[in-house]
Amino acid sequence: MIGRRTFLGLMASAVLPQPLLAADVDNEPEYLADWLRAGQMPHLAKRLPKFPRVINVAAMGRVAGRYGGSVRTLIGSQNDIRLMTIYGYARLVGYDSTLTLQPDILESFSTVNDMVFTFKLREGHKWSDGEPFTAHDFRYWWEDVILNKELTPGGGALELRPHGSLPRFELLDDLTVRYSWDDPNPNFLPILAAPQPLVIAGPAHYLKQFHKKYQDNIRLSSLMKESRVKKWQDLHIKMGRSYRPENPKLPVLDPWKNTTAPPAEQFVFERNPYFHRVDENGRQLPYIDRVILNISSSAIIAAKTGAGESDLQATGIDFNDYTFLKEAERRDPSKIKVDLWKAARGSRVALYPNLNSADAVWRDLLRDVRVRRALSLAIDRHEINMAVFYGLGTASANTVLPDSPLFKPEYASAWIEHDPDQANALLDAVGLDKRDEDGVRLLSDGRRMEITVETPGESTLDSDVLELVTDHWRKIGIALFIRVSQRDVFRSRAMGGRILMSLWYGLDNGVATADMNPGELAPTTSDQMQWPLWGMYYLSRQTQGVAPDVPEAVELIKLLGEWEEAASSFERAEIWHKMLKVYTDQVFSIGLVNATLQPIAHSASMQNVPEKALYGFDPTCLLGVYMPDTFWMKEDRRNA
Repeated sequence: MIGRRTFLGLMASAVLPQPLLAADVDNEPEYLADWLRAGQMPHLAKRLPKFPRVINVAAMGRVAGRYGGSVRTLIGSQNDIRLMTIYGYARLVGYDSTLTLQPDILESFSTVNDMVFTFKLREGHKWSDGEPFTAHDFRYWWEDVILNKELTPGGGALELRPHGSLPRFELLDDLTVRYSWDDPNPNFLPILAAPQPLVIAGPAHYLKQFHKKYQDNIRLSSLMKESRVKKWQDLHIKMGRSYRPENPKLPVLDPWKNTTAPPAEQFVFERNPYFHRVDENGRQLPYIDRVILNISSSAIIAAKTGAGESDLQATGIDFNDYTFLKEAERRDPSKIKVDLWKAARGSRVALYPNLNSADAVWRDLLRDVRVRRALSLAIDRHEINMAVFYGLGTASANTVLPDSPLFKPEYASAWIEHDPDQANALLDAVGLDKRDEDGVRLLSDGRRMEITVETPGESTLDSDVLELVTDHWRKIGIALFIRVSQRDVFRSRAMGGRILMSLWYGLDNGVATADMNPGELAPTTSDQMQWPLWGMYYLSRQTQGVAPDVPEAVELIKLLGEWEEAASSFERAEIWHKMLKVYTDQVFSIGLVNATLQPIAHSASMQNVPEKALYGFDPTCLLGVYMPDTFWMKEDRRNA
């Protein structure tokens, strides 16, 4: 039986454009004129695949654009150049704005019961250096990277072996590959469409020079010395890293390619002359020639944006910057425009009780659902929404939004009613009925019930929220203190059990569909603040961390396993609902307010930026699913 996604994949690629002809050279970007005149680059018809992906800009409610311009954006560190692979959102398969999977780099795909996946590439597709992109790039990655025990000592990504074993790989012809599992792997396509996608292909023609199978030892040693690494596998990883594109020589399939080697204070990304998308008029995307990333202190990104030093800014600004940015727009509407997109997370901020705390007394308390429910019931979410978000958000548990087909009101309303009396009663029932002269409850060992909530302190909004929660919890006899630490330290302390409770974002994906992985709801990764050691246990295939011993957490892991084996979207939806019910009823995280708004600031001359959209890391890839390659500038900023 043919799977549902076969229909989606084939239909998305059923209407193909005619091959581009030499006459289409009129659509050449002026930016490439010098290379073309010098004969250093073929003309458009030979740079594009025979059947490029056609983006009907008009059908998207946008205006077909013009070539040219440089767009500036601000980043907090050079690690943030990864934003370009997220914004560019070139994937084998990717989501459109309706969160439906479509072939992108692939010409088409088909699946059989989520067990057999066949991918067909676009004939004539090329890497950014002009070399062919073929099925042999998949074979190289499979045989020489994934199956190489020195490069991949762990046996391959968990997404490739959800049931323990890697799939069978077949190279059917120069443009067709197939991956087959004996059991369903419904996460395979979604992880290929993810913000940080599973890598299953690489530019073999370039990477072979860093592989000991293909390079002589003398030359390999020289390359290792030049890159300051001691092992050939470290060299291959460093030179082939695509998610954080630090190597300007690495061929890519993205709309823009990095031209700047780190360290640097400014990174320049130039248009990829071989990018596989065109608009309905045959004009190659992206419209914009260059994207310039300038490193700035995170604390002043909003100020610089308001001063006109960024042409497109989504990260580094938050809702509490909106009034300032909107005032900048009012002062000079010809320079800056500020839109508000709906945040797609399960909660703008959420509290995470650490069920793996090293403090035995607190660990037992936080594992008691009555304590977690009491903490949630004591919070006045209406006050937080009005005071911090001007009433524009929605009081909610940390769960999916109404924009998700999985939404049910009972998930959002689970234990969020402001009820200090019930909260007090629950804490008394746990045995926390003794208080000191200040009215603070006492733990079983005589210590005051003081909770230190840790935060990376990356937004003043976090401290505003915690100040209100401090007042709310004081009324039920709990003293709250705030500790700020850097993100890396923050995560390390959580893993070590030294964090009692943390404040972080809610679920990454608040707009999930049944076919998207529900792993966020179960202990699956070490960066989940409520159970990092349980997550590490799952992530390491039970070799590190600690096995979960709370029945409901064990149940979530079991349900996740059932989702991975489910044969239909209907079955997967049923499992999602079971997991959402357990997760929200058990208050494994304390959501506060969701459906908040995220400012998106851009130059007033930039066209095709949606006024309203969903904003999130997963699955919308920040700006990615809205195709920044279709954005364009009325005023040429090529000299910016």
